[in-house]
Formats: sequence, structure tokens, C-alpha cells
Amino acid sequence: MDAVSTMGTNAAIVLVVIAMMSLVGAGTFLLVHLPIAILASSIGVWLFYVQHQFENTRWAHNEEWSFHEAALYGSSYYDLPAPLRWITANIGVHHAHHLASRIPCYRLPEVLTDFPQLREISRLTLKQSLECAQLALWDEERRRLVLFEHANAETPPVRA
Repeated sequence: MDAVSTMGTNAAIVLVVIAMMSLVGAGTFLLVHLPIAILASSIGVWLFYVQHQFENTRWAHNEEWSFHEAALYGSSYYDLPAPLRWITANIGVHHAHHLASRIPCYRLPEVLTDFPQLREISRLTLKQSLECAQLALWDEERRRLVLFEHANAETPPVRA
């Protein structure tokens, strides 16, 4: 049934796009729609990236891997300002989402209220997230993401 529903939704989207292109013209439609789609896609990629690629993330091999460790420490709590939390449907509470994916997005803030200790686990602010864009390599010995320039350093600088 889910496949039928998905295909029906896709077909409806295609029909709406065709209707809009017929109504306003393909060029005008793309001139308006493509920038919106590119911006939305970029934001989505950024959210996914920063919630899994932060300095103190945890990555583990099969024998070391634990569901709870991976959920809580392998994904971040992206502590966004209130308007951005609303726009992103609270996906910043990503570690709780990984721990219990069936919690609806509108209930994720309640998890932080009910379990305040989760507020400090893998917490990442908007400013800190911008610094994550530079992290590129997993240092197996130090068990953290590092900059390219720190890949061969004995003791790379540790940011707070």
C-alpha cells in the first residue's frame, strides 16, 4: 500500500508541475522553482552533514558499535534558535531522533525537557556548526574528526 501511495504522490507532483509549466511557461516555472529547490536541498544536505560530521562524533567498528552510543554520540544535538527549530521541524534534536525515531518531530523538544541530561550530549551551536565544515578526516587514533592540516600532527589543537 505504501508503494501505491508513494507512486500516487509522485504522479500528482508530476501533473502539478506539467500544469504549472503549461500555465506560466517552462522557463518561468524553472526560474522560480529551481532556486527554491537548490536552496532547500542545500539546507537539507547541511543539516544532514553537520548532524553526523562534528568534531567529537563517535564512529566505531562492528565489534565496538553500540546502538545507544551511536545514537547519542554519533549524531548531534543541533541547538538552533527557536525560529530555525520550527522551520526544521526540530530535527536538531537529532540524537534523540536516532535513539527513538518514532517520536514525532513536534514532541522532540519534550524529550529535552523530560531528560535534561540530553541537552549537553553532542551539543552543537549554530556557530560551532560552521566550524564543522572544515572537518574532513577521521583520525582513528584520536577517535575524532580533524582538519586536513592536522592529519599528521602529533597533537592537533583541540577546540572546546
